[in-house]
Amino acid sequence: MSSIVSKIATVARNLYQQTEDFIEEERSFTVSQNLLNATFQKYVTDNVGLLKDLHADLYDDWLRLYATVNVAGIYASLSVDLKLVQMIFNQDQQYLVFEQISKTQVIEARIQGKLKNMAVRFALYFYQQVLDKDPLGPILQKYRIVEMKHGLLYLSLNRWLGRLKPVTNTLQKVQVNHGVLRETKLILKTNVNLDAVLKRNQSPKIFEDWELEELDDDQITPIRD
Repeated sequence: MSSIVSKIATVARNLYQQTEDFIEEERSFTVSQNLLNATFQKYVTDNVGLLKDLHADLYDDWLRLYATVNVAGIYASLSVDLKLVQMIFNQDQQYLVFEQISKTQVIEARIQGKLKNMAVRFALYFYQQVLDKDPLGPILQKYRIVEMKHGLLYLSLNRWLGRLKPVTNTLQKVQVNHGVLRETKLILKTNVNLDAVLKRNQSPKIFEDWELEELDDDQITPIRD
């Protein structure tokens, strides 16, 4: 399955074949909505036991995130609108920061037990309508999917990507400074590491002959619910 990281590696290889004349300039390239969702699948959904689906529809400057969860006798499909505030992918950290711009919508919910059903629906109503807050962030933080800071949602991929040598090798050579959302695509703003470029003649290979998509699944430690 292709991912954003493999796309970054491909772009980096192409940039390294060019001269240093413009290498310090920020370069942009496009990632499709499908590729972003494949990244969510590979590095988030497949590693968080309670998540059954996580995907996004991309629009100009915002996205609609869909999630299906199965936890504690609750099976629910949800959606929420988010703005991408920050996106950083480098050798030390890989994370996305979102601002929630809509209340969480329940698309479908199947809850075991009549009393639990009533309690969950009342809690959601009370949280959103009475307290004028949204429970999504606190719930995702409780299950260690995101971290909340100053009202923003931090989705860190570092716990999985940071331990994969092919990923960190790539991000030593090229880093993502930010991402801009457009209709059905994500535009990544990147820089190539100038120090690595200047040393490229010291080694016959800038990139080793590895393939990101062939990494064994057991190299990633899942989060269990």
